[in-house]
Amino acid sequence: MRFPALVFSTLLLATMVATTPASASCSPATLKGVYGYYHGRPGGGATITAVLGQMSSDGAGNLSGSWTMSVNGAITFGSFDGVYTIAANCTGTLTFATEDTTPAHFNIFLDDTHKGFQMIQTDPGFAQPGFGMAQGTTPCGLSGAAQTLATNFLGTLFPTLDIEAVAGQLKLNGLGNITGGSETFSVAGTITVSPVAGSTYTEQNNCQGTAQIISALGTMNFRTVVVNSGKEWMMLEDDNNTLVAGTAQE
Repeated sequence: MRFPALVFSTLLLATMVATTPASASCSPATLKGVYGYYHGRPGGGATITAVLGQMSSDGAGNLSGSWTMSVNGAITFGSFDGVYTIAANCTGTLTFATEDTTPAHFNIFLDDTHKGFQMIQTDPGFAQPGFGMAQGTTPCGLSGAAQTLATNFLGTLFPTLDIEAVAGQLKLNGLGNITGGSETFSVAGTITVSPVAGSTYTEQNNCQGTAQIISALGTMNFRTVVVNSGKEWMMLEDDNNTLVAGTAQE
C-alpha cells in the first residue's frame, strides 16, 4: 500500500478521441452502450472523493452499472440502477440510485462524436466534475497482444497536502504481466524516477480489471475500466488510505 494519497484532476486528463462524424441532433438512443466514467473533487475541503465506474445505457433512458469509490482514502464498492435523459442539443442528465449520495444527480454534455461526455454533479454541497468515455467495439480480455501504455496521475498528498504528479510507461505482454516500464514522480518538486518490475494486470471480458504497479515508492493496486476500444484504461487505486486516480493511454 502506498502512503501518499492522490486526487485526480479531471480537467487535465479528460481527452476525448474524435473518430466519427457528429449527428445533427441527439436523443436517448445516442447514449446507448457501455461507458467508463470518473468524477471527483480535485482538492479542498475536509472530504475528498474520487469515483471510477462503468455504466450501461439501453438507449431508452435506463442505466445500470458499478463503481469503486475512495472517500478520504476509505475504499468502497457498489452497483446501481438509474435513469438518464438526452435532449436534442446533446445535453442531458444522469441519475444513479446509489453512489456517493442516494440518489446522485449529474448534468452531462456529449462530445461532438457522441463517444464521450463531460459531467458535473448537481447535488447541493458537491463540487465534482468528471467525464465518461465509450467502451468501443474491440472485445476485452487477455488476448496475447502486447501493448505499451503511457500513464498519468495528478493529485495531492495527505496529510501534507503536497502536490504530486506522476507520468510513466507500462509495457504489457497481453497475458497479464507488466514486463517493463518506468514512472517519474514529482512530489513537492522532488523528482524520483523508478523502473516498474514484477507487476501484473487482469482484464475481464466486461472490460473491467485490475493493475498492480510496483515501483521504488511501493505497490499501487488499481481497479481499471477499459475504454476507447482497448486503447485506454481509466484507473482508481483501491488500496485503503489512498485516493489515487488517472489514465493509461496507448
